[in-house]
Formats: sequence, C-alpha cells, structure tokens
Amino acid sequence: MAAPNKSEQLFPDADGLLYDPQVRNSMAQFAADGDTLRLEAAAAARAAHNAVERLRAHGSEGRGLSAGALDALLRLRTAGEAGINVGDLARAAGVSPRNVTGLLDTLERDGLAERVPDPRDRRSVLGRVTPVGRTWLDDFRAPTQRAMSAVFHGFTNAELAQLRHLCLRIVENQQRIAARLETRDGGTPE
Repeated sequence: MAAPNKSEQLFPDADGLLYDPQVRNSMAQFAADGDTLRLEAAAAARAAHNAVERLRAHGSEGRGLSAGALDALLRLRTAGEAGINVGDLARAAGVSPRNVTGLLDTLERDGLAERVPDPRDRRSVLGRVTPVGRTWLDDFRAPTQRAMSAVFHGFTNAELAQLRHLCLRIVENQQRIAARLETRDGGTPE
C-alpha cells in the first residue's frame, strides 16, 4: 500500500483556506490558550519550505549542492568576474563568515568557485564563480524552473507576490527579534 499523499490530509476550513487537522490537533494540545493559528502558520511555513527544498534537490539531479552552497554560488555569479569579499558574501547570505568559508570549501572542491586575493586589500580574499560553476548553474536552471512551476502550479502572480511578501515579513520579524536579543545580551545589532 502506498503512503498517503500529504495533500490528501489537508482540508478547507470554514473560510475555504487549507489546514492540516493533524497539525491543528497537535498544536491544540501544545498551545496553553487553545489559539493554534500562529503555531499552525509556523508549521505550514516549515512544510512549504521542506516541499520547495525537496523539489530543489530533485531539480539538482543528484549534483549534491546544499541550499546554502547553491545560494552562495548564485551570489558569486551575480558578483561577476570581480568576485565578492568573503565577509560581504556571508552578510549577503545571512550566514556567519565561518559558515560561508565551509560553503566556499565545498564549491572549490567541486570546481564551481575559487578564492582569489583581493587586489584592494592583501588581507582579504574574494570568492568568484568559475566557468565550470557558470555552466553548472546554466544546466541547473531548466530543471529548477520546471520544479518551481510545478510546486507553484495554479498560483496567480498576485498570490505569488503576496506569498513572497508574507514570507519576507516573517524574515523581517525574525531579524528585528534577533537584533533586540543581541542588544539585550550586550552585543551590537548588525
């Protein structure tokens, strides 16, 4: 017997909006006041992220790049021939310099990126996409576009724009909370 399709477990609520009864029941037992909407929204955002990542990984056709490495490679390509300072790459990707160093190690090992000295600052290193990396991204484009077309099938442009907006509002809220916590804990917010 095949495993049930997750979408078969989703139902419309009284307003016609999808919800997962299993998640709602779990959250109802967890929430002290019975208000599960925020917890359900977080669970739905996590489930959506996982669905997009599964399709992204499938689209990479076994090429083995993590989401972080792919993001770094895309940012390196955008930086062009000049490359990008490793610290700036870390800030742009929203990760620590140590994390971006590991991502660059992976990309270098696979021949997709390289480190080069910064001609403006001898103490600094730039990351730069290689010709092999550009070809890898070109080959990755079509399966990724097919996967994203499939996962967002039936969405209007207005719905996609609203989804993007709502997701980025979550990111803004998280960044504001992180800055407040860092300030409270004695650090300086970035």
